[in-house]
Amino acid sequence: MVALKTSEIDGFCARPPERATLVLVFGPDDGLVSERAKALVKSATKGVDDPFSLVRLTGSDVTSDPMRLVDEALTVSLFGTRRVVWVKDAEPKSCLEAIGPLLAHPDPNSLVVIEAGDLKKTVGLRKQVEDDARAIAIACYADTAEDLRRLIESACRAAGVAIAPEARELLESLIGGDRLASRGEIEKLLLYVQGKPRIDSEDVLAIVGDASAIAMDELVDAVAAGDVDAADLIDTKLAASGTHVSVSAGALIRHFQLLQRLRLDVDGGLSPSEVTDRIRPPLYFRRKPLMVRQLGLWSLPRIDRALSILDEAMLQSRLKPALASAVVADAFLAIARAARAARPR
Repeated sequence: MVALKTSEIDGFCARPPERATLVLVFGPDDGLVSERAKALVKSATKGVDDPFSLVRLTGSDVTSDPMRLVDEALTVSLFGTRRVVWVKDAEPKSCLEAIGPLLAHPDPNSLVVIEAGDLKKTVGLRKQVEDDARAIAIACYADTAEDLRRLIESACRAAGVAIAPEARELLESLIGGDRLASRGEIEKLLLYVQGKPRIDSEDVLAIVGDASAIAMDELVDAVAAGDVDAADLIDTKLAASGTHVSVSAGALIRHFQLLQRLRLDVDGGLSPSEVTDRIRPPLYFRRKPLMVRQLGLWSLPRIDRALSILDEAMLQSRLKPALASAVVADAFLAIARAARAARPR
């Protein structure tokens, strides 16, 4: 396998060399898998959607007849152009049976592009491709902060609009995890600011950021940091806006589960700053110091206790719906007071 550096992947997809006859594109980011496979196919076919040179197969097509992939790849293109076979939603086992002959007898006049999901290193399809010097595997993982920055800046340059640094940081915190979804949000933002020379944080919040989601972040941070008055006020505002208490309680449970994972890394020897930098999608820059502070307040036993309080509150709110708001609010205040008591004096 030719090992591609992350920085080399986009260039390879834009100009796949003739020596590349089989490419496996896989990973947990379905949007990025689709985007890179599409770029490869477009480059290899020079953008021509010709059924004589571009063959589309699905995973079920290959599963029902694994040798069809071999037959399609080895068929000579009618017009002498490079033949491209594009397999979407591949099933690893059926594709594994088909790629053996293709790897044994590579044809420079054809290119097979296989899209797959998240494959472990031990999965046969991935292992065979990675072990073969003539095949190429492209892993697609969630965008890093640097990837998102490049994506945003590239889109803004193409649209001829500037973006303020704080607006870019905010946008980075609200997207990520799936490349196509991120592109969609960026395109929606660019459409919203059409005619403006610069994107500000207010623009991002208006079209990308959900105001209730921002308020929810403020609530969980206030509770976990021990800001009792702020927690009470934000909880009241969310309730007045129609946000059900189960949504707020669920958000706080997920927050403490995140703190639990981060605390394990801190106890393993990493600094709070290091573990918060690893969070994906990345935190909005204003929240990073808040998370660092919270990790200093919450040990693993105390986090477990907070999660027990929240679980019990969720249970009681379902058993007694008329008292749900009061039950959840009491749990929030109990946790906030515990955090305040843990602050250094």
